[in-house]
Amino acid sequence: MNIESLLKELKFKAVRSSGAGGQHVNKVSSKVELIFDLQNSSEFSEDEKIVLLKNLQTKLTKENILLLSCDESRSQHKNKEIVIKRFLQLIINGLKVPKKRKATKPSKSSVQKRLDKKKNIAFKKVLRQKPKL
Repeated sequence: MNIESLLKELKFKAVRSSGAGGQHVNKVSSKVELIFDLQNSSEFSEDEKIVLLKNLQTKLTKENILLLSCDESRSQHKNKEIVIKRFLQLIINGLKVPKKRKATKPSKSSVQKRLDKKKNIAFKKVLRQKPKL
């Protein structure tokens, strides 16, 4: 994955940020929206696209477009940097394939401990019962 060419495929849109801020928020478009079309991306192979579609399923639109936005800072440039970092982290985590779990058996001592504990608990419960006459 080449980050430089991946960043060229991104589209950015600056919009007015919501919330409090007085006059500044009404005249400056500091919120940055990142738009990435995963389906038409030339940077990923078909296999990688399938993995990303599966892993990023909840974050994609119906057209498989990834939308991220940032309005944390009053600076448009800083918001753009933040949203790019988030995007790259999302892609890196989306491409990770989890390790397969190896099936293991419990050790003999752990099985024995469990059985001994069961016997002790059963014995306690027998002692709690009313005596049989």
